[in-house]
Amino acid sequence: MRAERADAIRPELDRDHLTLGDHPRQEPLATGPTPQLKIAEPPARNRVRRLLDLTDALLRETETLARDKAFTDESNRIRTLNVAEGIDFYGEVERFETGLIRLALDQTGGHQARAARLLRIKPTTLNSKIKLYGIEY
Repeated sequence: MRAERADAIRPELDRDHLTLGDHPRQEPLATGPTPQLKIAEPPARNRVRRLLDLTDALLRETETLARDKAFTDESNRIRTLNVAEGIDFYGEVERFETGLIRLALDQTGGHQARAARLLRIKPTTLNSKIKLYGIEY
């Protein structure tokens, strides 16, 4: 009786266009793959946290690449030194220490006590070398 009413109300529709409620046999509408249920999106807070984590990871990778490049450049410069002409030992030591101190200060955000711990020297020694070499950070 229900199918007859549906046909009477909408005679222009044929059997292929009937919806599930219109036909007593309950034929499915689509013959393709079953649709996947969409799970609710996580709160925006999680997406922001994920973005911050990715940004932090990229920053650490950039710092690592910069250190690697600096190391490679320094290695290449040392290879080109002509020992036969003589080397300014104290100048080279100063350049080396300055580079290490700057690297440690960069790693610690300019915090001298933490930088001294990284370099395994006393904070007073680090402070005196910063003044001696005129290191600005």
